[in-house]
Formats: sequence, structure tokens, C-alpha cells
Amino acid sequence: MRRPIRHLLPLAVLLTGCLASTQEEVQLGASYAQQINAKLPIVQDPEVTAYVNRLGDSLAKVADTRGLQWHFYVVDSKEVNAFAVPGGYVYVNRGLIERLGKMDELATVLGHEIGHVTQRHTMKQQQKGQAVGIGATLGCVLTRICNTPGAGDLVNLGAGALMAGFSREDEAESDRVGIAYALRAGIDPRGMIRTFEILLAERKEKPEGLEAMFQTHPLEESRIQQAREIIAQIPASQMVGLTEDTPAFQRFKARVKSLPPSPAGK
Repeated sequence: MRRPIRHLLPLAVLLTGCLASTQEEVQLGASYAQQINAKLPIVQDPEVTAYVNRLGDSLAKVADTRGLQWHFYVVDSKEVNAFAVPGGYVYVNRGLIERLGKMDELATVLGHEIGHVTQRHTMKQQQKGQAVGIGATLGCVLTRICNTPGAGDLVNLGAGALMAGFSREDEAESDRVGIAYALRAGIDPRGMIRTFEILLAERKEKPEGLEAMFQTHPLEESRIQQAREIIAQIPASQMVGLTEDTPAFQRFKARVKSLPPSPAGK
């Protein structure tokens, strides 16, 4: 059996002073990822893993200027969410993948999360002392543990969030660079707008189903408008021939949907 999420708490760190070096970031990210992968139900299907890494790598190679080793994972959770930890580790929940219709939608989700890493948002939070309590944060944003009885000791640690503490400016910056990464990779960045529209529509119909996603990635109409404005400024010549969807993505999505049901409570 997997140990409770609270056992992630020993990972909590507080970085002060200068922003950590890339080497320190990679070491920190590897430590986080090791614990996350031990505690969360990561999809082990080879086809699913291979596809999400191929797509993620196609974006990371046009985004990364520091030579990070990137790793992409699908979390076997029906909760709708995606997140990244420092050093090049990106996670997307099965629940989000199953709601997306085209490849460019997933690509822009990954591009957004890659942006949090390339722009070093988490490391800047930690520099400000906002990253104590990673265990509580992960428990809240990856599952519904914060909505269950007895979760108060996890939530009320006086801790900032690893992902939920991103500022509006951080989210806007990740949207902006995510659009740029998709464009550089030859992928239609308008997938980001469609993803936002899918999530907003579902929030109106089933608000309880998107609690984790909107806790970590606040989404308002203004954010969609900003994405539209950024894309509208791209020269028309650069928007020709971009990839919106592929048979490989549709096979990937079908494979994800064919997996056994996600573990209870995930």
C-alpha cells in the first residue's frame, strides 16, 4: 500500500538568499520527483509513457536553454490537473487528458508547465520562503485529500504552496511562453484557448470536478482573452501549417481511456 501523502513532509525545504543554481535545482527536483513517484499512482503503461515523453520532449527541446533532462509522467488520477516541479519534471493527470480532444490542447498544457520550470517560478517562491509544506500542497492539488475528514493537519501547516502559490504574473508568463514553445515546435498554440474553454465550460456544469485544477491554476475569462491577444499578434505567415491533431494523439488518448479505472480517491 502507498504510504499517506503526509510522509512527503520531510521534503519541505526553505531556500533563502540567492536563487539556487541549476545544479541545486536539479537535485531538489530529483528529490521531489522520487518522493512523488513513490507516493502517487503513476501510469506505467509503456505506450502512454512513451507518447507523453515524445510530445513533452518536442516542446522542451525548443524551450530549455540550460540542458535539463526532462521527464514527463501521467498520474493515474481522475482529478483534472497538471503540475511541474523544479529541474524538468512534469506531471499531467489522467483526468485532464481524458477531457482534451486534440493534440495541441495537451501540448499547450505541457508547454505551460514547462514554462513554470524554465522561468524558475518554484525556485523564486522558495527564495521568498513560500515552499515549506510541499507534502500538504501535493496532497491538496493531486487528490481530494484536503476535502476529506482529518486533513486539517495537512492543510493548516502555515505553509505556502509549491504550485498553488503561483502569482497571476507567473501564470500569465507560463501562458505566454507556453504559446511560444508550441509555435516553435510547429504546434498550433490555439490549443491553449480551447483547453481553457473546455475547463471553463466544465466548471460551470460540474464545479466540484475541477477543484484541484483551479486551486493550482486560477482561470478567468481575462486569462483566455490575454491568450487570444498574444496569439493574434503572431504573424499570419507563422500560423500556416501548424499541427492541431495527430492520429498518434488519438491512439494515446484511447489507450489512456482503456486503462483500468483510476485508484479510488485519486
